Amino acid sequence: MKTLDQKDIIIFDGECNLCNGVVGWLLKFAPKDIFSFVPFQSPRGQELLKTHGFPTESLDTVILIDEAGIKTHSDGFLRIVSKIPKWQRVAALLAFIPRMIRDYIYVTASRNRVKWFGSSNSCTINLSPKAS
Repeated sequence: MKTLDQKDIIIFDGECNLCNGVVGWLLKFAPKDIFSFVPFQSPRGQELLKTHGFPTESLDTVILIDEAGIKTHSDGFLRIVSKIPKWQRVAALLAFIPRMIRDYIYVTASRNRVKWFGSSNSCTINLSPKAS
């Protein structure tokens, strides 16, 4: 079993309803010892963004930090989904779609996520030291 320090880190926009919905879905379907969810607005999120060379003012992609390195955009999302046993086949099938097409869809959704899904003043997860 992984400890909190060994969990894969997912950095996401804690004020985005779409992002919060995906995190809620992951909390429901992913094994409990796989992911640590970190809103980019949290102190830990800001620290991780700075450490890995990402801008700290806004976030336009999910960021996965795991044993293989850092993944963003559709590669990050597919890698996250591939770690959920019941969804591995779906991730494998979606990986056959060329990255250029996957990223176009991902970036389009990212640019319009607040317009389509709205935003929130609070995050789905608790921002206590254990959660962030």
